[in-house]
Amino acid sequence: MSDSMQFVVQPGGALTGRIRVPGDKSISHRSIMLGSLAEGTTYVSGFLQGEDCLCTLNAFRAMGVEIQGPNAQGELTIQGVGLHGLQAPAHALDMGNSGTSMRLMSGLMAGQAFDVRMIGDVSLSKRPMKRVTVPLSQMGAVIETTAAGTPPLQVKGGQTLKGIHYDMPMASAQVKSSILLAGLYAQGTTSVTEPAPTRDHTERMLRGFGYAVQTEGNKITLQGGGKLTATTIDVPSDISSAAFFMVGASIAPGSDLIIEHVGLNPTRTGVIDILRLMGGDLTLLNEREVGGEPVADIRVRYAPLKGITIPEELVPLAIDEFPVLFVAASCATGQTVLTGAEELRVKESDRIQVMADGLIACGIDAKPTPDGIIIQGGQLGSATIESHHDHRIAMAFSMAGLRASAPMTITNCATVNTSFPGFVSLAAKAGVRITSHE
Repeated sequence: MSDSMQFVVQPGGALTGRIRVPGDKSISHRSIMLGSLAEGTTYVSGFLQGEDCLCTLNAFRAMGVEIQGPNAQGELTIQGVGLHGLQAPAHALDMGNSGTSMRLMSGLMAGQAFDVRMIGDVSLSKRPMKRVTVPLSQMGAVIETTAAGTPPLQVKGGQTLKGIHYDMPMASAQVKSSILLAGLYAQGTTSVTEPAPTRDHTERMLRGFGYAVQTEGNKITLQGGGKLTATTIDVPSDISSAAFFMVGASIAPGSDLIIEHVGLNPTRTGVIDILRLMGGDLTLLNEREVGGEPVADIRVRYAPLKGITIPEELVPLAIDEFPVLFVAASCATGQTVLTGAEELRVKESDRIQVMADGLIACGIDAKPTPDGIIIQGGQLGSATIESHHDHRIAMAFSMAGLRASAPMTITNCATVNTSFPGFVSLAAKAGVRITSHE
């Protein structure tokens, strides 16, 4: 795919009708990992066919797991090989742009009998991996990084892992998950204490595969040496993908949109809470539970938004949604202040700086701070925005175009396919006046 992909958005659209966004990325990744290591056949539907999740799928195929699909409906059949059934891959495992794949796989690969090398694209090769390799080495894993603590990772097989208790220095679901997944292979008890709640898809899915996981307050514990039993997973729509449409409908006058089958895991719903605090009109319909995860349809109607100071306890529950929430803030009356979000500086791009630069280019008063941003609402102007190959930046500014004074151009948008294949066509169907150009 060409990296010269550009999005052009004409202002003035409104979002109406019903849409379903692609499957949850976090759950799609984990369905492949745990389904491959389970005993028996696991059936998955709603799998996100973005490049990130396909990297995870291809990695397990390379280690001898038989996976049929995915078909057009995102249906997969995984013939599990058990926790100890993986085979040495013939070549390095390429994790592409996916930090989730590399960090979670580090924990799983630490427990294998064979050596594995994991590589990634230019963006992933700059992302910090010490946050997982340090605790894993305390368990007995042997993992080499570059001198800077970045990929490629070389994992040495045949190590004896021992359970540890790890007090996480920062809230990160990927770090927590990596340690818990290594704990499946460790002797004794592995437990993680997190400083703030993070997404708990790993714990929920382990239980779904019949593995006992205890959660007491902010401490999560499991015992090594158990087994995973195959199951059926219907992946809910990704709230992080739905968030672009929630903000778009909130800021575009005349909007009344229903987003179907959205996963409402309580560790992920910060975006809904923050939009409601800003005066957003969001209603949950048809609430239900699917495969251990809460799901609902979300109706969003246009409402005038107001600036707020974002409560710090909501920050980990909305960490991936901040690029588009900054767009909501730029369309709100008054000032929005975010603190406690330094994690945003080490995502696919430095999302605080990149969003600030883009908003300033559009004429918005945006001041980045070390751990957040201060945005004064105003009129978005027209600009050409550099996405820095970050899918969430590209999609956030696509929604900003709804309220811009003139057409908005966003460059280097090919990475949108990592998390949201078909974004442009779905956005256009909903009412965004968007086109893509090579």
